[in-house]
Amino acid sequence: MELPIYLDNHATTPLDPQVLEAMLPYYREHFGNAASKQHAYGWVAEEAVDQARQHVAQLMGAKAKEIIFTSGATESNNLALLGAAQFYQQRGRHIISVTTEHKAVLDPLAYLAKHGFQITYLTVDRLGHIDLNKLKNAITDQTILISVMAANNEIGTLHPLAEIGKIAKAHEVLFHSDAAQALGKIPVDVEAMHIDLLSVSAHKFYGPKGIGCLYVRARNPHVQLQAQMLGGGHERGLRSGTLAVPLIVGLGEASRLCQNNLSAEIDKLKTLRDRLESGLTAALPGIVINGDPHKRLPHNLNVSFPGQDVQALMMKLDRLAVSSGSACTTASPQPSHVLRALGIPDALAHAALRFGVGRFNTAEEIDRAIEQVVNAVKA
Repeated sequence: MELPIYLDNHATTPLDPQVLEAMLPYYREHFGNAASKQHAYGWVAEEAVDQARQHVAQLMGAKAKEIIFTSGATESNNLALLGAAQFYQQRGRHIISVTTEHKAVLDPLAYLAKHGFQITYLTVDRLGHIDLNKLKNAITDQTILISVMAANNEIGTLHPLAEIGKIAKAHEVLFHSDAAQALGKIPVDVEAMHIDLLSVSAHKFYGPKGIGCLYVRARNPHVQLQAQMLGGGHERGLRSGTLAVPLIVGLGEASRLCQNNLSAEIDKLKTLRDRLESGLTAALPGIVINGDPHKRLPHNLNVSFPGQDVQALMMKLDRLAVSSGSACTTASPQPSHVLRALGIPDALAHAALRFGVGRFNTAEEIDRAIEQVVNAVKA
């Protein structure tokens, strides 16, 4: 059976074969617990974890000791938001975020709101951008944290992290960013961008599922968090539990590959994405591109097809793997909260498809995808 063309790389990416090869020995002969300090099995595992930590840190411009391994960006977001809120609540109970954040940020913030924290949600314009002046004006003497994603998971719009980081630093407020869609796809530098907490998932950049990390700044300032998982004191006491060595090795190798090939990969992804966009707009001149056409992820294309019902349209696209929005919320009958936040009418929001090209897509696949979409829309 021939599988559909995969263009849903925002939801997850295929495991790179080089990543798999790096992981396999740690499922077999190197199966030791990295916390076992008394014998060679543990030493080998610990060395592999240390090397992976270094690779992940290098990809984001951090120090190895600042990387805390988690199960993925959802856990990292929870640890960052809940951990910071609980640790710094004596200083203040106000947090600033954005209406277009992923549910892995919005849901922890809603939890905090129920427990006495004040949350300010910044709105966005038609392209998905926040107003930096509104961000400045929202900061009070009670503000302890600003949380703004690096890149939107549906429309690909990039937030100006360096500018946000400068504002946060000037007001002595911590800055957290959910970088699940950004790391490995665009340059991210936690020092240059003044980021204090950064959430990451390996499976978004050709690593394995079930592993991620949280960057926690160690100095200037030294960020402290209330642990959310207790029992053993692993990961500087912030995330207890036996380390998943094979998965961590996979995250490290995926990071190394992205670090070595980032510029070339950006060029390839943008070329394929632009080929897809130009092919669709040429054949279907009435379509609407959602998000910023320039300041967006190189592999992202979010398109509304006026007059179409996206669920009916996707049923016609049985040879194409795409989505109607975030993989975490596609079961909802409501329009995407991201597209609604942009002020897009429900009819257009209900007619939107998200395309995400990836490392292993080809120009021939893009041309076949264009043909399938055009035929489905015109049918």
